[in-house]
Amino acid sequence: MSNEINQNGEVTEITQEELDEQHRVRLGKLAALKESGKDPYTITKFPVDIYSSEIRSRFEELENKDVVIAGRMMTRRNMGKASFIDVRDSSDRMQIYVRIDDVGEETFKEFKKWDLGDIIGVKGFVFKTKMGEISVHAKEICLLSKSLLPLPEKWHGLKDKEERYRKRYLDLIANPEVKDTFIKRSKIISEIRKFLDGHGYVEVDTPVLLPLEIGAAARPFKTHHNALDIDMYLRIETELYLKRLIVGGFDKVYEVGRIFRNEGMDSSHNPEFTTIEMYQAYINYFQMMDLIEDLYRTVTLNVCGTDTVPYQGREIAVGKPWERLTMIEAVKKYAGVDYSSWEDDAAARACAKSHNVGDISEKSTKGDVLIAFFEEFVEDKLIQPTIIYDYPVENSPLAKRKPEFPAFTERFEYFINGMEFGNAFSELNDPIDQKERFVKQVEAKRAQGGNDAQVDEDFITALEYGLPPTAGLGFGLDRLVMLLTDSASIRDVLLFPTMRIN
Repeated sequence: MSNEINQNGEVTEITQEELDEQHRVRLGKLAALKESGKDPYTITKFPVDIYSSEIRSRFEELENKDVVIAGRMMTRRNMGKASFIDVRDSSDRMQIYVRIDDVGEETFKEFKKWDLGDIIGVKGFVFKTKMGEISVHAKEICLLSKSLLPLPEKWHGLKDKEERYRKRYLDLIANPEVKDTFIKRSKIISEIRKFLDGHGYVEVDTPVLLPLEIGAAARPFKTHHNALDIDMYLRIETELYLKRLIVGGFDKVYEVGRIFRNEGMDSSHNPEFTTIEMYQAYINYFQMMDLIEDLYRTVTLNVCGTDTVPYQGREIAVGKPWERLTMIEAVKKYAGVDYSSWEDDAAARACAKSHNVGDISEKSTKGDVLIAFFEEFVEDKLIQPTIIYDYPVENSPLAKRKPEFPAFTERFEYFINGMEFGNAFSELNDPIDQKERFVKQVEAKRAQGGNDAQVDEDFITALEYGLPPTAGLGFGLDRLVMLLTDSASIRDVLLFPTMRIN
């Protein structure tokens, strides 16, 4: 069963058989138009000079003035020799008054055969009806494109979530407010670029297809390059190429990069997503903390008009100073467990066992246990923007060790509403240490069946030429868009999320 809008704007339920019949009828109408030499698909342009929202905002100036608009016919109310129709363009809807005496008998007769969903063009003048509705009185009207399928039910929207994601074009027609999310997404990207450009960063593009699978934990998509006859991998990050550019003499670079990970899907993960990664020479992770706070505050204020935004029933104060805790401090605060009390790895494992912390093995180190406590007791408590810094070296293969505390690294992540939003380091620039960590990472991945994992030897070579002290940060654009549009799922902020084909 499905729903459609009838000629009077009423919702009706139709069966698949009726849907097929409407398709057949509309194909017949198209055939008749073509036979009469009025094929709408041959029209290449129409002189639109204004949009519906502008007509409303400028009504006093435009009343009784001629305008030319175009859009999709959404409803029709027939009154004998006249009709009211609603036409929706990219900005809003506009009521159109069509009268036989104005458009001519032949055109009006053709107009009566048009269907809801058809794309039409209107030339006429602006006026206000007796009911006070701003409208356009048509003097000319024409069919610009034929809709061969009935529209989804309008008043209640296209409700099936899976269908909405799979057929976003129908979602945008039936639920035009959805477009606001993607307009805001575009503005967010624009504001991020403006902020970084204003801070002297240079936007660059790095390869999407890579000749080897690096040893990071994420699982890549694999393909084959026919001309070179080699297997290649879609990138899982942009980091290593951006740091090569710092080696080459760029001091500040960033990339808005499409990333691909052949892994699970949930409300905050899609196999392809967008990240912003930025790298700056001669600063450390504390200065990067200041930069990301400033970026979020500025972008939020410019996009939303306020730096406190609603998200899933909570008020998120992006503009207030973010709390900063080391991972040790956070675990002590929320789990009541003190890392410094663990004399050795065995003591840490015993503590984890007494607190029923999972994913602890006989080989787990103090650092592993600290991470497990953080994930179990802390992460979901971090509702307001919070920076967690100084991560164990066990899960930070690209971060520089803390000179005074070498079991930990100069790394931070920031969390909002119990979810990680970004990850940053004082970048490891010791090529010997980096290679050792890469080798361990590759060995671990191969032990889990990732036989294609390799050390990126060219990146090690780049480090051997000298990477200056550098801080880098990457964050998921999609999660930021979710926050600033109050969207519960990543699929709500991707125009075409990954879906199984029906």
